Amino acid sequence: MRVLLIGANGYIGRFVADRLLADPAVQLTALGRGDDADVRFDLATGSPGALTRFLDAVHPGVVVNCAGATRGGARELTRHNTVAVATVCEALRRSGCGARLVQVGCSAEYGPSQPGSSTAEDAVPRPGGPYGVSKLAATELVLGAGLDAVVLRVFSPAGPGTPAGSPLGRLAEAMRRAMQSGDGELRLGGLGAQRDFIDVRDVARAVHAASLSAAQGVINIGSGRAVRLRDAAATLARVAGYGGALHELDGPPGALRPTIGHPRAESVGHRVDSLGHHRTDGLGHHRPDPLGHRGDRADAEHAPPAAHPYPDGCGSWQQADVRTARDRLGWRPRIGLEESLADIWMEAACRI
Repeated sequence: MRVLLIGANGYIGRFVADRLLADPAVQLTALGRGDDADVRFDLATGSPGALTRFLDAVHPGVVVNCAGATRGGARELTRHNTVAVATVCEALRRSGCGARLVQVGCSAEYGPSQPGSSTAEDAVPRPGGPYGVSKLAATELVLGAGLDAVVLRVFSPAGPGTPAGSPLGRLAEAMRRAMQSGDGELRLGGLGAQRDFIDVRDVARAVHAASLSAAQGVINIGSGRAVRLRDAAATLARVAGYGGALHELDGPPGALRPTIGHPRAESVGHRVDSLGHHRTDGLGHHRPDPLGHRGDRADAEHAPPAAHPYPDGCGSWQQADVRTARDRLGWRPRIGLEESLADIWMEAACRI
């Protein structure tokens, strides 16, 4: 089976490439903007005609698209997430290769959901930000192109390679700095949000399964279980061996909520670690970050609580209904969050 993989150097794309290369029946070609791609091509600026000629020459049976922008303004997101996918769809429509398209989407396309609910594929998408809008537009282009195509809506990926700027990556980095400097406590905000974390290696397995299947339409890829970020932080602390206290900044200004370790007396001169200015969503989207409040203790004490503690446009809760993936792809998640967090911590601990 000849597979053309677009975006092989991205967070998800790297693991998809590894998974496909491990299949002896797959002949893989990587297309992308980087020098290490087998074929260099920029979907955001290249013409559908040029891509069509390449498809006719290579004649892949499957095209997997993991490419796209995860940060930037609305114009950049639209160019890399929507226009680029339009180029892929038009090239496939023109080509005589008849390739199947596997498009990697994201849960930000759904937007906020009711706490306690599981979001199924028939939910009406209401993305809460430009990233989700640009990815939803790409999904609609794929579904309306008349192709043999499937869109995998990936929830919050985690595990090895997790970007340092993502919520879990920033937690690990803050913990590493605290342990390195001997700090006995961390003060963090935005830990009340609940997300459906799925290991990136399980995502790669889902892409592989979708490549081999005849399933079409939208399929959710998640764990099927929402986890509160503060619980993920507690697990990360246990994995890391961090015995300090985690003080949560959610709630009224000045309120402290110890959730890990033992509360300690506050001292004016005590060093406060933070998670910085910005964060990314589950797929790396760059956004203002209330997970950490930068500045000294007095600033943090009087900072107002964030209106959207996990500002990926998805509100306080996301949980996938993954029955379609089980029934149509024969796929189930295998890797638990603790293992994913252990891998995140291993990489963070190795940073200098």
